[in-house]
Amino acid sequence: MLAELGYTAFVADIYGKGVRPTTMDACAAEAGKYQKDRPLLRKRARAALDRMLQLSNADTNKVAAIGYCFGGTTVLELARDGANLRSAVSFHGALNTPNPADAKNIKASILVLHGADDPVVPDAEVLAFEKEMRDAKVDWEFVAYGNTVHSFTNWNLPENNPGPASYNKKADQRSWKAMQDFFQECFR
Repeated sequence: MLAELGYTAFVADIYGKGVRPTTMDACAAEAGKYQKDRPLLRKRARAALDRMLQLSNADTNKVAAIGYCFGGTTVLELARDGANLRSAVSFHGALNTPNPADAKNIKASILVLHGADDPVVPDAEVLAFEKEMRDAKVDWEFVAYGNTVHSFTNWNLPENNPGPASYNKKADQRSWKAMQDFFQECFR
């Protein structure tokens, strides 16, 4: 979808070759390794970014990082690590970090697209993230979609699922449009 918009897209494999969890428990366990070891998460994200910047068609002056769920967490950590990004967009990612003071390293404009009723990212985490961004004077935007829970862009989930994760077509479409608008502003 990004390529269709004219962007060069590069997908980072944070977990590594052959590591493909197939159950929710296995996914949570694998992601949990990196939630607990943010330096390792940052190192792997930075390695992927460095590799992408070596591509002949990469415009090193117009670099963005986007991520969904665990990927959303990853792009925020990449930004907190001081990566040379113009923008970072998190779709329903966790917002917590072990060291909020690292936000002072952020060079990117930040866009967070969030389900307002997401039980995976509690309100206290949202408030802490907002404080982190304010304290560091980051250029940031936060959009919360009403009546929307975690994983709202995941087409493989049933819509209006009563659980903590559910596809929400309206929020999915709105968030994709918000990202495009954000990119247009950041890449002017």
